[in-house]
Amino acid sequence: MLKDRAVAGIPFTCPRRIMLLCAMALVLTLGIAAGPVCAQGEAPMAGTYGIKIYHVNEVLYPFVQVYVRTFDKDMQPLINLNEMNIGLMVKGRPYDPMKRQYAIQSIRQRKEATRTVIVLDASKSMAGLPFESALRACTRFIDSKRPQDEVSIVAVRDTKEGYEIVSEYERDPGALARRLADVRCDGKKTRLYDTIGAAMASCGMTSQGAAGAFGDGYISSCSVVVFSDGQDDGSAITRAELNSRISSLPIPIPIYSLAYSRVGHKYFSNLEALSKNSVGKYYHIGEAFDRMQRVVEEIQNIIQSDYVVTFRSYLPVDGNEHVFKIGVVYPSGSGKYTYDTSKFEAVETIPVPLIQDKIKQLNAVMPPLPTDGVPYFDQQGMQQPSPTAKPPTQ
Repeated sequence: MLKDRAVAGIPFTCPRRIMLLCAMALVLTLGIAAGPVCAQGEAPMAGTYGIKIYHVNEVLYPFVQVYVRTFDKDMQPLINLNEMNIGLMVKGRPYDPMKRQYAIQSIRQRKEATRTVIVLDASKSMAGLPFESALRACTRFIDSKRPQDEVSIVAVRDTKEGYEIVSEYERDPGALARRLADVRCDGKKTRLYDTIGAAMASCGMTSQGAAGAFGDGYISSCSVVVFSDGQDDGSAITRAELNSRISSLPIPIPIYSLAYSRVGHKYFSNLEALSKNSVGKYYHIGEAFDRMQRVVEEIQNIIQSDYVVTFRSYLPVDGNEHVFKIGVVYPSGSGKYTYDTSKFEAVETIPVPLIQDKIKQLNAVMPPLPTDGVPYFDQQGMQQPSPTAKPPTQ
């Protein structure tokens, strides 16, 4: 049995259940789906799960890196995915996993950074224990991030814009904590929608991949975490307009809402609507303020549980966009299949030594097939294992 190998953060795990992989890919070939595909703004139905492609990086072409987030009916990530859980189709043709031309790795073990914008309600209605609890939870969220991850803080304030940027994107937990400690809970109005809109715009202005081609500093995703009771006073945009923006985003920005108050739950539904529409998650805190710290740890776990699927493309460089699909079977062999669709450009790589070195490393992990070979299934995926092959490991 071949051992798992990893080069430059891109692992390759050899299949251990060959027949299971063939069966999975056959499902892809026939176009059968045993679970609904979840569009943006939709959570999976009970007993199902979903996958969302966040970003596609073709800087290392012919290698394409696809950043995906998975979630079950409770919006929790699918854990411990490997090549046996993944199916790949390029321009309608399924890859044969036995040819080892794609691999998957958790973002947690990689160098790419994530970005999060914390939206903190600092209006007078949140003063006292609710605000103090929110500050402690924000600090906990910051402390539980990885060193390369970046956090920005935006507070609802009585300014011309309706908010104040407490901190731009920052990696240093100490600097973030000091700026957070300066926030005062004394706002007279709560222009919550304007503040959340500004947080989303910040994510859009610093889109995934903005910091480099790959590795340390490369931004894999951006999320928004909202601490509020959901009340809005006088925002320039309405909840409907904000939801319309969310639905039209080319790259999803999940909103994780912590709804809490000691005076009532009247406006909690505003936060719930935004979170569900953005494929984020809504948390009803109420007056259980101590629960906030556990919740932010869960949010960090979700953010850090994204996956990167790396595959070698065999399409010639033509500068055009090509459609591909990433499919997930979970648990492996369950027959419950769902997928998401995106595109990549077949472009020549930039002649930069760092990029060329990375491609060489990927070539070592995922060597090209013979010139007359293709990565796709032959004869509808009914390839049989060699009679001399070792039995698959369970």
